[in-house]
Amino acid sequence: MLADLILVLHAAFVVFVVGGLAAIWIGFAMSRRWCTNPWLRGLHLAAIGFVVVESLLGYACPLTVWEDALRGSGAETGFVQRWVSAILYWNAPAWVFTVLYVAFGALVVLTWIRVPPRRMRDSRDAER
Repeated sequence: MLADLILVLHAAFVVFVVGGLAAIWIGFAMSRRWCTNPWLRGLHLAAIGFVVVESLLGYACPLTVWEDALRGSGAETGFVQRWVSAILYWNAPAWVFTVLYVAFGALVVLTWIRVPPRRMRDSRDAER
């Protein structure tokens, strides 16, 4: 069960990184102030930065390592676990993922430049 929890946490992390970039651009297009929130943007940049650095250094994702250790080699998988794993884990050489992570990281940095974070003025700005 703990392995499934880690898998869900891993999926949430991926959704935050990938979906977060899309949300920032959609929010910007709709003139929403939340998309320039410095906390959101800083966490988003740090998340993809962590992925890029670990990939360039050749480290495996700690969430993947923990999940694999908890599952062991002969663990049976449930329906949700099979589908989430199929979405998260692709069968490709490591260099392919490194290129994808670096390219996505560069896109996040370009987004940071094009849609820079701004300090929120008051509580009403956070609602927009």
